[in-house]
Amino acid sequence: MLIFLILGITLGFSAAVMPGPLSTYLISQTLKNGWRHTLPAAFSPLISDGPIAVVVLLVLSHLTSWLEQALRFSGGFFLLYLALAAMKSWWIYYSKEPAVVRSSQQSVLNAAVVNWLNPNPYLGWSLILGPLLLKGWREAPANGIALLLGFYGAMIASTMGIIMIFGAARKIGPKVNRTMIGVSAVALACFGFYQLWLGIMTYFSE
Repeated sequence: MLIFLILGITLGFSAAVMPGPLSTYLISQTLKNGWRHTLPAAFSPLISDGPIAVVVLLVLSHLTSWLEQALRFSGGFFLLYLALAAMKSWWIYYSKEPAVVRSSQQSVLNAAVVNWLNPNPYLGWSLILGPLLLKGWREAPANGIALLLGFYGAMIASTMGIIMIFGAARKIGPKVNRTMIGVSAVALACFGFYQLWLGIMTYFSE
């Protein structure tokens, strides 16, 4: 059981610190709304990963290419939408503390949507977590539970740490904060175009 717990913690930490659409979105929200309003969004994988895990475990290793393409295109366009919203915040930014434009509930929902439209959780569950969970559960249910607890515990804790770090950076000054919001908008747009590019390349490679 300890081995599966360590595996879960390692994979969860890696998933949190690895740059990606979800982490970029959370950083963007932290810079705009502050860490207090963004912190609940660290729990969004608990909402989004449930349906993903069920689907992948039912059709493990049978994720069709057209579904992956559809997810990439949908995720790409949604990330571009979020980038546009961040750029709007950058454009109208002023020296006073920016008003909170999204509630904590909206941040959690948007973060969950980012994860739903991101192929990485599907591929991660299909190629890594799914097989490990099935293997551990067959050996002993406690192994599977330890894997899940380690993974989501480490991922949520690490994500909350990242949000608080950028929340502290938000207080450095309005000019720095505005610049960081602009950078996050560009990063979201880059991830969006990258998702679309991957979808196009996959389509033409077939």
